[in-house]
Amino acid sequence: MGKKIVGIDFGTNAVKIYKKGAGIAMNEKNVIAIKGKKKVVATGNDAYVMLGKAPEQIEVTKPIRNGVIADIGKMQLLLDSLLEQLYNGKVKSSDYLIAVPMDITEVEKRAFFDLIQRSNAKSKNVFIVEKPLASALGMDIDIESTRGALCVDIGADTTEVAIISMEGIVLSKLIPIGGYKMDQLITSSVRRKHNLVIGDKTAENVKKELGFACNPENVSMRIFGRDLVSGLPSEVNVSSELVSDAIHEPLGSIVSAIRLILERTPPEISADIVNGGVYITGGSAHIKHLAEFIKDETRLDVNIVEDSEMSVVNGLGKIAENRKLLRLTSAVKR
Repeated sequence: MGKKIVGIDFGTNAVKIYKKGAGIAMNEKNVIAIKGKKKVVATGNDAYVMLGKAPEQIEVTKPIRNGVIADIGKMQLLLDSLLEQLYNGKVKSSDYLIAVPMDITEVEKRAFFDLIQRSNAKSKNVFIVEKPLASALGMDIDIESTRGALCVDIGADTTEVAIISMEGIVLSKLIPIGGYKMDQLITSSVRRKHNLVIGDKTAENVKKELGFACNPENVSMRIFGRDLVSGLPSEVNVSSELVSDAIHEPLGSIVSAIRLILERTPPEISADIVNGGVYITGGSAHIKHLAEFIKDETRLDVNIVEDSEMSVVNGLGKIAENRKLLRLTSAVKR
């Protein structure tokens, strides 16, 4: 691998890019706005602002769904735009580290390689690392140790539960539940309770402010939307109880996935997990009282990672800066 290395975490919610020697160089929403077929109007955070507001002739879309590339053409346009910003207009030849979910097909993994090759990245080599390993590195877990660790990454579209030991993944499970599912359920609950239609971004803000995994506090907030009866703009007062009830089901599914992995875990590693607890990362890791909820359900200590949204890209950075960690990656042949 050459001196110039770029690590990319293609998250459903955001694209994070690590540049060797420079650290995290980019954290942009995984959104692109296109007029016609190929005219790029905006990308990243600028395109995200347009969600739910753009006129009919401008398509605002998210090209990654459930952790994999749903539209490689639009993702390529988005990647080219981000790389031009990264290199100030002149994309330089580099090696690329790509983090991919564990439980996806070889075809889906190959799509990430093809994305880099078809873009303006001018890549010399493309290396793949499984997200649970990158995330564990980013959380400062000693993955070289024989001591097993249970990591749970709650992303936008998916949650990945993995047992890691001796630089490998012992067990893993990927479920199609994440922050977006919680947002959708909040939207449905507000619609039923208050006859109010709200947007995705409003639902996300409500989740952050009023979402409690358990024991919700008596708080509320005013939100705006469209009244189903009159069709006019309206505002209502939403309670934390309504929001917490809405997100209870997906949180329960995440705990069920954790319990399933624990039931299949070898006894020796189970002892390690009892001592070390569960590591929670990802964009939805900071839902209020989440640690308490998971501890009540699993009887294990819970460690919430502080900079949870950056665990994967921080792990890619450690690999980029330390050549000895390249053994964790696999090269994709041209």
